Amino acid sequence: MLAVSALLLSCSRKNAVESISEDELFTVSYGNFEEQLNIFSLNSVGDISTGIFMQDGFFYLVNGESQKIMEMNSYGDLLTLYYNEDSLTKTLIESSDRADLSIHKEIAYPFGYTGQLAVDSAKCIYVVSTIPRDRQELSSDGTTLYSQTILRMPRDGSQIDYIGQQGPGGTPFPFIRNIYTNSNDEFVAVCSVNDGLMVYWFGKDGFLKSMVPVSSSEAPKIAGIDEDSSVFVTVENVIPDFNEYKLYVKIDNYSSYSDKASKAQAGISYINTLLYPLDLATGLYGNPVSIPPYEESVTVDYSRLVYKLPYDFLGVTKNGWKFFVVSTTNGFDVEMIHSESQKVLHRHFDVNKSNLLYHNMSLSSDGIISALFADENNARVVWYRTDKLIQN
Repeated sequence: MLAVSALLLSCSRKNAVESISEDELFTVSYGNFEEQLNIFSLNSVGDISTGIFMQDGFFYLVNGESQKIMEMNSYGDLLTLYYNEDSLTKTLIESSDRADLSIHKEIAYPFGYTGQLAVDSAKCIYVVSTIPRDRQELSSDGTTLYSQTILRMPRDGSQIDYIGQQGPGGTPFPFIRNIYTNSNDEFVAVCSVNDGLMVYWFGKDGFLKSMVPVSSSEAPKIAGIDEDSSVFVTVENVIPDFNEYKLYVKIDNYSSYSDKASKAQAGISYINTLLYPLDLATGLYGNPVSIPPYEESVTVDYSRLVYKLPYDFLGVTKNGWKFFVVSTTNGFDVEMIHSESQKVLHRHFDVNKSNLLYHNMSLSSDGIISALFADENNARVVWYRTDKLIQN
């Protein structure tokens, strides 16, 4: 573990980070018509429920504000449109004079889409959805709201249905952070709970295979730190392996510090980030890998201060590369780590954020980062060919 950590730390201390250019594929205009995105509304507040996913060169845009999912090719041509039967999209389609309606797929479930989406090898689409308020459930202790489900849209002609905690038609989930599919066309839902995350792993048939709690209180502690020390453990994210029955658990460690004069706790400081493999067959954590933080220098009154920030865990490729990303003032920094072979790559994406109002990123199993960048005029769909880097 120490050898891998030392290697990763030494590789991350380069003064200059090489940049990788984006490839802009197409743009999407704003509006309510079938080939447009309705992202911004002056009459509502809250999160933006729009996300992007790419697989095999096909792009999937889920637009919760219009209750629709668009499947597009790399040129921006609309191939399939899924939409709620009670949405404005249906009304606009019925009033249009378009002759070819074969690409339109109507959805009967009156759910709201949150922006998370995954697609398996058979192009079956899984979309995180929020159920109506009158069907939501509250836990017995009043601390957890079960309000979400997963819509499943097969391509084999079978009927669209929804997946709950137990499987098809099951009870709703707590808040879903994200969903994933693997090489066996199984899918995984990672949910937020009071003390960390809850992972639901489903078989190819859609029925629950295992339910795994990953709590901060029971997460591995830093070696050499006693239980009475003021170290805070945070389970930041959990992502499943693409080929094996295991999880990767990203843990950020912090410590508290006190004011010298008053002796009172003044705040917390970042210590490090560790990535643990969790074998679901045995329930045991493996040896962690240290993830180098992002460092940013700030000069104040002729003094140079270095701030360390943890990366966000973006995803895992089919070849075992782990991707981490952090937003910077002039774009995004990405770390790509292959812990088994002790390799690390560090790149920067230059993005003009002066007009950027919203962005969403996803990682394909091949290692391509796709992004949706929305500004005042339109939304741009781009990708970064990081797959060529990890292949080389």
